[in-house]
Amino acid sequence: MALHWRIMIAMALGVIWAIASNYLGWNDFTKAWIGPFGTIFINSLKFIAIPLILFGIIGGVASLENIGSLGKMGGKTLFTYLVTTVISVSLGLVLVNLFNPGKTDDEAMARQNRLEYEMWATENKVEVKDNKNLMASATPEEISRIKSVMVSDTASADYKDVVAKKSAAEKKMGGPLQPLVDMVPTNLFKAFSEGEMLQVIFFAIFFGVVLAFLPNEKVGVVINFVNGMNEAFVKMVDIIMIASPYFIFCLMAGVLAKMANTPDEMFEIFYSLGKYALVVLLGLILLIFGFYPLLLRLFGAKVGYREFFNAMSPAQFLAFSTASSAATLPVTIECVEDTLKVPQRVTRFVLPIGATVNMDGTSLYQSVAVIYLAQVFGVDLDFQQQLGIVATATLASIGSAAVPSAGLIMLMIVLESVGLNSFWVVLIYPIDPLLDRFRTVANVTSDATVSTIIAKTDKG
Repeated sequence: MALHWRIMIAMALGVIWAIASNYLGWNDFTKAWIGPFGTIFINSLKFIAIPLILFGIIGGVASLENIGSLGKMGGKTLFTYLVTTVISVSLGLVLVNLFNPGKTDDEAMARQNRLEYEMWATENKVEVKDNKNLMASATPEEISRIKSVMVSDTASADYKDVVAKKSAAEKKMGGPLQPLVDMVPTNLFKAFSEGEMLQVIFFAIFFGVVLAFLPNEKVGVVINFVNGMNEAFVKMVDIIMIASPYFIFCLMAGVLAKMANTPDEMFEIFYSLGKYALVVLLGLILLIFGFYPLLLRLFGAKVGYREFFNAMSPAQFLAFSTASSAATLPVTIECVEDTLKVPQRVTRFVLPIGATVNMDGTSLYQSVAVIYLAQVFGVDLDFQQQLGIVATATLASIGSAAVPSAGLIMLMIVLESVGLNSFWVVLIYPIDPLLDRFRTVANVTSDATVSTIIAKTDKG
């Protein structure tokens, strides 16, 4: 049986096990004895990702006969990633404005949410985004009641952990050239240990260029060592993927067991925020099954529709299981190289950059989420303000780490940038783990699409 079918069956069995363990009261057993194997699986892929990127890029760059082609490839890669990101954000804005998932027919609820927004804006000295002023007609009893239920930082422990990560992300944000500063490591071993992907990529490209300039009789041993190490880590991925269906079963069962302790909670997670989730999913489906195949056709890539998705299905299912572009990267590289036949010199350069800076699914999700939350609280954002969301979400997606729920952290920053309450993300927090998996699939599919296009257009 093909690997992607085995992975799909394992995911389905994991969901069935989680639902059954909820009903039978086995949740603690699932979390203690099954879930950890899923964590082991993700950790195994993550520790392979950094050395695979390091040796792959060094070997690929060092083998280039024309170093000038590297700059052209890099420019085309970044430009293509930027275009797909802007289109993703724009698609999200079109869909959320078309379906209005955050608007409600319950006038009392709409009034309460709007008053909550105006009270938050007044307390935090933030300009109200439109000309409405319900505070003028609010009674003291109404204001007192709304204050008692306002969304604030008194949320769950998990949510506070996200807030702490957001604060850490904000500290790293500096001036307009801060991304360039962050790209150059101050300590190479620290960059490796903390998984600073851009810094690893910078070092690998620099080291590979130096090897390419030196005569082969002096650095031939080093290049052979790099290529040998690269083959060894690729083989490690092959071995891990043989057992991946069993690990993915454990991963899905463990994740769902942590999300809900009772059957009612589990079904509430999938039922609540339904309209919002459907708009996000519709956008991601249009990206994955519409936009990316169309892009391949426009650039003349000779990859059939079915051929492309058959090739990428193991990486896509793994992306859904792990919710991490970084953890999926070794398998993405293998799928694109072995099945789509994209040259190694392209995949080892384009895909690691994509896993770091190209987050189409995250960008679409952020644009939908911001407008959805604005609609819930009765805030009407005009066209110019929504264009600002396009710019901010694009930049935020570039800075978003390739790890689970990183998009939620960046969403808080996007909300603040347009003058909205960042703590509103607590409303969509329960469904975020599920949507995170779907948007990771879009991210991985986008990376594969761009690498195929770069290979088609590259003359090096």
